[in-house]
Amino acid sequence: MFDLTELERAHAIVGQAVPATPARGWPLLAERLGTQVIVKHENHTPIGAFKVRGGLVYLERLKRERPNTPGIISATRGNHGQSLAFAANRHGVPAVIYVPRGNSVEKNRAMKAFGAELVEHGEDFQAAAEEAQRRAQFTGLHMVPSFHPDLVLGVATYALELFRTAPDLDVLYVPIGQGSGISGCIMARDLLGLKTEIVGVQSTEAPSYALSFAAGKVVTTKTSNTLADGMATRIPDADAFALIRKGAARIVQVSDDEVAAAIRAYWTDTHNLAEGAGAAALAAALQEKTKLSGKRVGLVLSGGNIDFDLFKQWVVA
Repeated sequence: MFDLTELERAHAIVGQAVPATPARGWPLLAERLGTQVIVKHENHTPIGAFKVRGGLVYLERLKRERPNTPGIISATRGNHGQSLAFAANRHGVPAVIYVPRGNSVEKNRAMKAFGAELVEHGEDFQAAAEEAQRRAQFTGLHMVPSFHPDLVLGVATYALELFRTAPDLDVLYVPIGQGSGISGCIMARDLLGLKTEIVGVQSTEAPSYALSFAAGKVVTTKTSNTLADGMATRIPDADAFALIRKGAARIVQVSDDEVAAAIRAYWTDTHNLAEGAGAAALAAALQEKTKLSGKRVGLVLSGGNIDFDLFKQWVVA
């Protein structure tokens, strides 16, 4: 998909807008898990999530190679759309973002604040994505998919930072939505010649990649009703699945209750706010705690964009 030189160049592009995020050990989390823990804090980016890296790299190439592009269009549950809105705004490119009805109020507000035109359509991400694709065909807007080599290249820059800070990680837990984050981690690990075991994490309510991993082929689900909206995927991307199948050790499924407990743990142990997908890696590590004794564990806190009402429901209640 890309080589180390391309990854280094992408890191420089991202670095113009996003300083390297912390990779930090937390004593209370270490006590909770009974082993050494390093958290990669992608909740500290300008949009509060790792996706901003992919948007910046994607838009840089698009603007360079197709400078007359009239605008971009895409679909999201939130962080992908914020990434594109943020990057498009920096490049002076109009952005239209489709979201399903009932999407995160705060994420919707953030996308509009970054300059995107927001359109609500359908009951889930898949319906919104299909409508965005239809609109792209008759408006001439450039359709940005949820999974693309440039998006993976961009988000892989956080894995490059993490592995250069902590090259001795035994295992790294990574949440899976459309697959760019874990694909970036697999690519960065392999390009650096490391042996870190990479474990994907999905919701029990949206387990399409986990089911696909077990079956050895793409498996879809009819619903994706998790409150951890960053993992609410019904249809795996075939290219992402191929990379995950080859490079991940396994995929762990976590319930919404386990995610809520992990959000509370991040809040009490580190005073960091995590959204559902952002806390999923910790939820999986807690589920597999007995396997981790003596290991050096990495957790990707992929984002902190949780709606206030859900925060109250999961953390304050």
